[in-house]
Amino acid sequence: MRKKAEQLYEKAGYKLVAAILIVAIGAIMYAFLYSSLQTDKYSIELFQLSEEPIRSAKTVVDPFKTELERERAASEVQPSYQFNEEIAANQAAVVDSLFGYILEAKSLPDNKDGKPVETDQMIESLQENIRLMETSDNGLKLTDEMLRALLVLPPGKLQEVQQFLTGIVLDTLEHPIREDEVAAFRNAAEQEIRKETKIPASILQAAVMIGRASIIPNEVVNEELTNAQLEQARASVEPTRILQGQVLVQEGQVVDREVYRQLELAGMTEDQQDYKPLFGLLLFVVIAVAVLAVMIRQTDTTEQKKITALLVIFSVLAFSMAIMEIIHVVSGNFDVVIAFLFPTALAGMIARMLLNERIAVCVTFLTGALGGMLLQEGSAAVIRMDLALYIIFGGLIGVYLIKQDDRRTRLLQTSVAVAMVNALFVGFYLLVGQSQYDWTEISFYFSAAVISGLLSGALAIGLLPFFESAFGLLSTMKLIELANPNHPLLKKILTETPGTYHHSVMVANLADASCEAIGANGLLARVGCYYHDIGKTKQPHFFIENQMHMRNPHDSLPPETSSRIILEHGTYGAELLKKHKMPKEIVDVAAQHHGTSLLKFFYHKAKEQNPEVDEAMYRYSGPKPQTKEIAIISVADSVEAAVRSMKEPTSEKIKNLVDAIVEDKLKDGQFEECDLTMKELKTVKHIMCETLNGIFHSRIEYPKEPTRLEE
Repeated sequence: MRKKAEQLYEKAGYKLVAAILIVAIGAIMYAFLYSSLQTDKYSIELFQLSEEPIRSAKTVVDPFKTELERERAASEVQPSYQFNEEIAANQAAVVDSLFGYILEAKSLPDNKDGKPVETDQMIESLQENIRLMETSDNGLKLTDEMLRALLVLPPGKLQEVQQFLTGIVLDTLEHPIREDEVAAFRNAAEQEIRKETKIPASILQAAVMIGRASIIPNEVVNEELTNAQLEQARASVEPTRILQGQVLVQEGQVVDREVYRQLELAGMTEDQQDYKPLFGLLLFVVIAVAVLAVMIRQTDTTEQKKITALLVIFSVLAFSMAIMEIIHVVSGNFDVVIAFLFPTALAGMIARMLLNERIAVCVTFLTGALGGMLLQEGSAAVIRMDLALYIIFGGLIGVYLIKQDDRRTRLLQTSVAVAMVNALFVGFYLLVGQSQYDWTEISFYFSAAVISGLLSGALAIGLLPFFESAFGLLSTMKLIELANPNHPLLKKILTETPGTYHHSVMVANLADASCEAIGANGLLARVGCYYHDIGKTKQPHFFIENQMHMRNPHDSLPPETSSRIILEHGTYGAELLKKHKMPKEIVDVAAQHHGTSLLKFFYHKAKEQNPEVDEAMYRYSGPKPQTKEIAIISVADSVEAAVRSMKEPTSEKIKNLVDAIVEDKLKDGQFEECDLTMKELKTVKHIMCETLNGIFHSRIEYPKEPTRLEE
């Protein structure tokens, strides 16, 4: 995606792309401000015909339709059922009890006159015992004939029927049965009973009656859970809104009570129509983009970086205005001004860390002006100055407290400072305002100010990686993360090539100090130095700094083989960094820090063997350094290695060596493709000599005390 954008940029040219981006910034500002400031008013009466379609000018909640939707959602909720396993055992016990009563009636003692108990007496006694069963809701109604038939059966046969019916009840009630399913299960049980041959025909109807009455619902509605689901269904319904742009009434349509109610909710029942604010808004946008255009034009950087700056400004402003729009939409649901929750320093912080302080200040003022208009919540004024100043003051403190070498902890500290400034401004807002505030409102405003400051830092930390990835930017925070010794690639260099690691740290000190002296990016140079020789991890022992107590393997190799091993460490290192998705600036350091310089030692060694040897075979593939930082790293790399090999380095020797190395690179044309001036190069040489003298300073010769042997 980025490559396609770069190709498009190369075809269109800087001026056209910059103009398109400036217009895009103006267009998105106009779009957001138009939606916020444009409110149509209509003089319309109930039951008259509408002369034109009327669309809602803003998004509002419709409480009447919201309640209807909630009731509809609640009506669609199905009851929640709960299976009761105990019902099967209870109903089986009821059947057992019934037959127990029958057996008990059959075993009544004889009358006082010694005559046996008659069947009518048994029936009367049995009816007394089963009265409660017959008055229950299970539908058990046994006639005298049924009871008589049961009583005349032998006890053994009664027990056999009892066991069969109990089994039918238990088997049937193992399944969940709801109220509307009872009839089907009773019919199924009746069929089973009628099929059973063990049941005498005389009691078949009684057995069917007992079996059917024993089948009752065992899965009942859980009222508590059902009510909870109803409440959840109601709560899950989003408020019905009259959306901005929604057609409320068509042309020629009668404005009935429902339409009029919606017009009232949208605040559009008054006759007020004025297009002048739209033209005024256009003037504001023209002024804003003109300031941006002039600022970008006067920024001292490359055209490609100016395009990147415009893209960042577009994205930051769009994101900020989107947050403002969200706050504006929901603000009508609150009695307090929730606009104080807006992260005041977010836009300024991101612009400061990705671009520069000058652009960040401009973005902060522009964000404040946009916020004053977008967050005015229907105010009649053109801009709410209290909110505009709130954003500007909070944003400026965030911009000016951020340093180029800030870490995440420092960014959070800056957020605390922004929160304090926000709180002070809220104090001013509450004290100067004419309204009276209770303690709840005061607490909210101060809490909102603190949240706004902390949210600025939190969002800045979270969004920076996305901006870096989208626009190919390398922020200070990212460089600091790459400089962490716990980075996997730095650990790889330290463990596999400890000599190279020490060499890289020394080169980083030289390059950092030199870059800072001429106004270049010292931190980029330092981090680039940490990774510039990572290609040596492929064959570490072929590089002298890693040859600890071992013979130099180059002594037994032909010069062309040795040169190939040495020359490929730059390209291999660049490929390895690309594989680990390192920033392009760091990859360029690995690929360019040797430029197209000549590997003199092996070249001359090969020339001794073959005078016709091709010099190009012993040169690095390049390209030559494209930036000041890489050019300085190339000098520091050569200087550090040369001085380290000196036996007794002195200030004079170091100065002559540095001059010779720089002169050699100049004559070889290694600085032709970067913008490093001779004046800056002179400063670089001076700083490197001072730094090296501090590292390899001469020790004071103390008089040697005589030893016992010398005495």
